[in-house]
Amino acid sequence: MEYADLDSLDAGATLAAAEKRLNGRRRGEVEDLLIVLRWCDLHSGDPQAEPGAVPKSKGGNYLRQIGGDGTPEVADLCMAELAIARQTGELSTLNLAADALDLRHRMPLLGACVLALEVDQWLWRKVVRLARKLDKDRVGLVDAALAGAVHLSPGRFLELAEATIIRADPDLHRAKLEEDAKSTGVWLSRVRPGEITDDEGEPATRRLSSKISAGGAVRGDENIDDLAEAIFDHTEPDADGSRPSHQECRAAAFEMLLTEPGKAADFLASLDPDPAAEPAAPSKPRRKRTPGTLVVTLTDQVLCGKPGVAIVDGIGPILIQQLSELFEGRDIIVQPVIDLNKTETVNGYEHPIAMKKRTVLRTGGDVFPHSSSRGTQRLDHDHPTPYDPEGPPGQTSDLNDGPLTRRHHRAKTHLGYRCEQLGLGIYRWTTPHGLVRIVTPHGTLSPDESDDP
Repeated sequence: MEYADLDSLDAGATLAAAEKRLNGRRRGEVEDLLIVLRWCDLHSGDPQAEPGAVPKSKGGNYLRQIGGDGTPEVADLCMAELAIARQTGELSTLNLAADALDLRHRMPLLGACVLALEVDQWLWRKVVRLARKLDKDRVGLVDAALAGAVHLSPGRFLELAEATIIRADPDLHRAKLEEDAKSTGVWLSRVRPGEITDDEGEPATRRLSSKISAGGAVRGDENIDDLAEAIFDHTEPDADGSRPSHQECRAAAFEMLLTEPGKAADFLASLDPDPAAEPAAPSKPRRKRTPGTLVVTLTDQVLCGKPGVAIVDGIGPILIQQLSELFEGRDIIVQPVIDLNKTETVNGYEHPIAMKKRTVLRTGGDVFPHSSSRGTQRLDHDHPTPYDPEGPPGQTSDLNDGPLTRRHHRAKTHLGYRCEQLGLGIYRWTTPHGLVRIVTPHGTLSPDESDDP
């Protein structure tokens, strides 16, 4: 299609062109992949076996493995010429070749999905790099898991990839954690010449960044939030009635804890005075922290004591042993196991809390097509079949509950999206211009990719 032709397209035709372009782009990426693999195959012979070969010790060409365990070797100096043809740097072409070899030889099931135009190049390349340190006997677990999950949103797909990679070789991940734990520290940003008067610079502020243990970071964030809430509650409004924002209070709390820890301690102590001391002047009570809920997903094997991986909402995949660091110093109340096969019907408009929990656990969160949102807390629980105040009882149920982010809920409400819940965790969407998608716990499908329930 010529660029000028786009001006004649209506909304429906523009959407069709966007879908066609997606497949065209992926087809071009696959062709590029196959060309690079062909180049590798053409240069898989040993240059040192050729007559008159310059020895490797004197700079001659030789075979080397550029991909992960199990990939074939290629000639060391062959990528320069291919890079010229591709009009890229040699390192960029070398990296693509390594990723392509990993895909073909280490993850063939995912490779078949790539050839079927089901996965973007940036996504599969990131996955094969994440899995590169796994040996060839372990990477098959990752390949099988991801090949069955290509319709997940990129964020959920990568989370599954990380969890499966950790599960495939816990010892390798544990060694990585131990090495990473040695690189903790605190760093103050440096102002570079030209940034002071630059419109995009930050002449009045400096950035102080730190890298500490995960548990320490979470508890430190909570302490900053506690002090920030106290600062907000005890800050009088300006003449115009304005109050500092939450982030401004957090910045003030962080600075006080760093520069005047004694003042911070005295301030907090004044809000919670010693009951044995003489009564002081009345002050605003300190807001108590609401107990938090940490959602941890485990397999039945882990619950039986076997090594494994936990997925923590808001944190991601971690080793089971790392849970103790997150739980340290906390009171823990274990909630009862939730039966996801249970369904319930109520007569009111609001979805009960237990129903909301079941739906979120079934769906993983937002059920808007292709949503990448991983949040499970700030969701609107929409009725896919609109609630009718004058209608029959039992309109609110597990089979009429679709969690959406506020933005997606607004789009559904005001732009004419239609949603039908086909089963537990399964939704059929029709967009304002007629695109149809089936959303399942395993991802978003087009009607021709799914057996419509």
